[in-house]
This record gives sequence, structure tokens and C-alpha cells, in this order.
Amino acid sequence: MPFLADSLSRVKPSPTIAVTTRAAELKAEGRDVIGLSAGEPDFDTPENIRDAAKAAIDAGKTRYTAPDGIPELKQAICDKFRRENGLSYQPNQISVGAGGKQTLYNALVATLNEGDEVLIPAPYWVSYPDMVLLAGGNPVIVEGSADQGFRITPEQLEAAITPRTKWFIFNSPSNPSGAGYSREQLKALTDVLLRHPHVWIMSDDMYEHIAFDGFEFCTPAEVEPKLYDRTLTCNGVSKAYAMTGWRIGYAAGAVELIAAMRKIQSQSTSNPCSISQWAAVEALNGPQDYIAMSRDAFQRRRDLVVRMLNACDGIHCPTPDGAFYVYPTIDGCIGKTAPSGKVLETDEDFATELLDSEGVAVVFGGAFGLSPAFRVSYAAADDTLVEACTRIARFCEALK
Repeated sequence: MPFLADSLSRVKPSPTIAVTTRAAELKAEGRDVIGLSAGEPDFDTPENIRDAAKAAIDAGKTRYTAPDGIPELKQAICDKFRRENGLSYQPNQISVGAGGKQTLYNALVATLNEGDEVLIPAPYWVSYPDMVLLAGGNPVIVEGSADQGFRITPEQLEAAITPRTKWFIFNSPSNPSGAGYSREQLKALTDVLLRHPHVWIMSDDMYEHIAFDGFEFCTPAEVEPKLYDRTLTCNGVSKAYAMTGWRIGYAAGAVELIAAMRKIQSQSTSNPCSISQWAAVEALNGPQDYIAMSRDAFQRRRDLVVRMLNACDGIHCPTPDGAFYVYPTIDGCIGKTAPSGKVLETDEDFATELLDSEGVAVVFGGAFGLSPAFRVSYAAADDTLVEACTRIARFCEALK
């Protein structure tokens, strides 16, 4: 009898974490490595949020809380949804987890049965398909090509829905492409979903506040109120407030779904860190000026990286609407030979050779379900990005 669960054979470790780990190993060996693989802001958590956490410690707020969040945080989340998204939720419709990933996973575990299908637009965040597989479902990939601006069409969504479809996962602005759906584009998708009442919507809004050039964020339940009852609207404080390590994500949805997610969390991790919860209360209720400051910095960095990568041989880098990633396509590099003598047959080959020869860590497009491409996180200092893009250009020039 095998010791490990069969379900583990269906999934693979996170490629983004693997690249980040490999880059750290090379740095430890003394290599000059620039890591552009991790998806986290390089700014410090704002001072008022850090002060709130210290105050919580001093006040002794260090004990267990309710499994899925303190009342004060749930109310702050309700207020946020009402204030920023025009969505009305009650505290019993809110789940708080240890990061956005936990809330997504809890929802999938709570709802998926063997054979259930989950529609996932590609390119996708690397964890979506594997979380579906771990929960016993089948990921169905719908490709939003570069020619389509990394967005799927209503016709593609319609064609992908079957009687076994349980969830549609939606992410805008997107990790990894930074592509966002306008209100009109999203309304076209929600019109399709209205015709299929058995399909629920999981909207991952983690990059809501990182949007550029006047792009107006919108979320499915806001665009189409008739979908409110079967939409799980997910978000968190990680990206908007530079709080990745604090591990606070949240979701709002139907009472029965939230109760099922609470049951799973109560028997797995129980509550998120109490101190992080109080810090998140301050993040949502306190001053919001950090958001505009960081957004301006990210837009400046985006423009820098897009300009420099588009000057590289064999690379085309679309301009993203938001998040802090670019997703350049590299059709012009595939088939060429790297300085090591390796023929670049895939985007994974490209990323591996780039790291080995120039010390720049990026994530290959195959990890996100759409090749040939790679993802760059431009959540790094401007001079670091200039040096990284200079090295990428030098690598591309050396290809034969």
C-alpha cells in the first residue's frame, strides 16, 4: 500500500516558488542574481499598519480568534466592499483566511466533487489548476492568446461550459499578464454566465488597486447584480498594502458557501494570525494614500520595462493594464541557440539559460499555461530593473 496520497501525483510544486528558490541558491553560492520571479511589492508595509500590529501585541490580542476572522475585520471588509465596489455583504458572508490562496482553496474543497469542471482562462496564476486538482476537480483551460490581449471571448466561455462546469475563475487585472477586462468586456462574459445557472463565479480581485492609464477596475457581482448569489468575490491585503508576509486574504459570498469554508478552516488551520488581522483592520479602515503612491511607482516601472524589453531581439512585450507583471512573448527566440550551445526549444529553456548565463530569474510561460512567453515581476527598484533588462537584451543578442 503506497504511503503518499494519490492526489499528490496530480499536482506539481509552484513554479514561481521553485524559480525564486533556485535564484536564492545561486545567490548563496556567490552568483550575481537578479530575481524578478516573486510576485510581491518591494515596499515596506505602511507605518500606520505596522503601528496597529504593535498596538495589538501590546494590548494582548494574541489569542485564538474565530476560525475565519474577528468581527472587527469582517465589518471592515463589508465596509470596503460597500465603499469601493458597491456590494452589500453582512459579516456572516465573509471568510478571512491565511492569504488569498487559502480562501480560494477552501472554496474549491468545499464544493468540488470528482468530475466537476473548473474553467480557468490562460495565462493563469500557477496555483489555480493545481488547487482544483487537489480538491478533486478537473481544470478546463480556456486560452486567451496574445492576439486577444490575453483575454478570453464570450464565445470561448460559452463553448467551454458543460453540464459538469461548477466554477469559472476570473482574475482581472491578471497575474501573469496584467491584462484587465473593461466593464463592457466583463459584461459580455457575465451575459454568458447568466444563461448557465449551475456555474458559480470565483473572482480573484487581488490586484484591484494596481491599475494604470485610467483603467477602471470592476468585479463580476458589481457588473451583473443577478450573479451576486453565485459569486465568491475574493481579495486581500497582500498586494494593495505590501502585506504579503502577513497572510491575510478574504472572500465574500453566499452564507452557505462561507459556512462550508469556515468548517474546513476550523478543522485545518483555524484562525489566521490574530496580529495580522488587527493590522488588516487598519489597512482597510485607515489612510489609503499608500495605494496611490505605490501605483504611481509601479506604472513608472511598467513603462520602463515595457520599453526596454520591446527593444530586445525576438521579444514582444504588451503593455499591461495593471498588477506588477509583464508577460512578453518570445516567438522570435525559440529555435535559436544559447551561448551554452543549448537550442531553445521551449520558454522553460529560455528562462533556464537566461538564469544560468546572465543571472536573471524570470518564470517561464509554460507555468502559466500559455507559451512561448515569460513573466517578469517589476516590483523591484528602478536601477535593478534597468540592469535586469540590459542583461536580457544581451542574452537575446547572443542567441544564434
